[in-house]
Amino acid sequence: MMHFISPRRLRELGILGMNRRNIGFIGKYNPRRNYPLVDDKLLTKQTALAHGIPVPELFGTIEYQHQIAGAIHTLEQFPAFVIKPVQGSGGKGILVIVGREGELYRKSSGALIGADEVRRHLSNILAGLHSLGGRNDRAMIEGLIDFDPYLEQYSYEGVPDIRVIAFRGVPVMAMMRCATHASDGKANLHQGAVGVGLDMDSGRAVRAVQHGELVDIHPDTGAHFSELHVPHWDRILDLAASCVEMTGLGYIGADIVLDRSSGPMLLELNARPGLAIQVANMAGLRHRLRAARKIAEMTDDHDTKIALARERFGVRH
Repeated sequence: MMHFISPRRLRELGILGMNRRNIGFIGKYNPRRNYPLVDDKLLTKQTALAHGIPVPELFGTIEYQHQIAGAIHTLEQFPAFVIKPVQGSGGKGILVIVGREGELYRKSSGALIGADEVRRHLSNILAGLHSLGGRNDRAMIEGLIDFDPYLEQYSYEGVPDIRVIAFRGVPVMAMMRCATHASDGKANLHQGAVGVGLDMDSGRAVRAVQHGELVDIHPDTGAHFSELHVPHWDRILDLAASCVEMTGLGYIGADIVLDRSSGPMLLELNARPGLAIQVANMAGLRHRLRAARKIAEMTDDHDTKIALARERFGVRH
């Protein structure tokens, strides 16, 4: 069953608009000199490792067109991998290979592609087709996340991830993005993935949204979102808050995945996180950010900020 969320209701909830986000939070709390730590995914990965934050394994990087032939040869030893642009945004340019069939590569959707298409994809990344501002880019090849089997029923043809908005070390709002057939196995809400708002205290689902409308079940698997309870919630909040400290950016979105053996891992960071998370939670960021500012002014202690956030933003049943 689908339910329409009226614009009037969203305004009543204190929805944060793009202008206020850009001026009052991104512009004020995110020093531009620190942007490379999040805009450059390779630098993010290196910095995270230096701070003891787990990330997916890096198989290699490609910087020049003449390296592509060698990369294709190297990829023969990996049955599954992910190719992504170092400076990509919004999930653009990510190619997920989940297995092989002879000389062909199997995408998460089940479609088979040849080495020529992989070559072309790498060439487009280097040419800047998917990067911020269209600048020449590099390609990263990462290990495929073996995601927690508990979450399998909530995603289709792709890995679900958890987006946490953190402000001055205080986790403020979270959602899980669940891939669908419509989103081509990508956890991208604009392409048709489902956004599931999460209770900040427990990690339980509070509601789910697809294409701006409330939904009760996953459109492909039939799983009921009301039964979703994200595991390792303590570690997820700790990881998100640590990323604020790691980057020196006061307002960020941390994208976290749950690996079967390693638990929560940082996938990437965003210095300009989108606002759709409010729709998934049916809650406005303005109210929460005001409360988070007070928490940050009360204490500098990492654990205390998280505890107060869980108490302040948790859903009472």
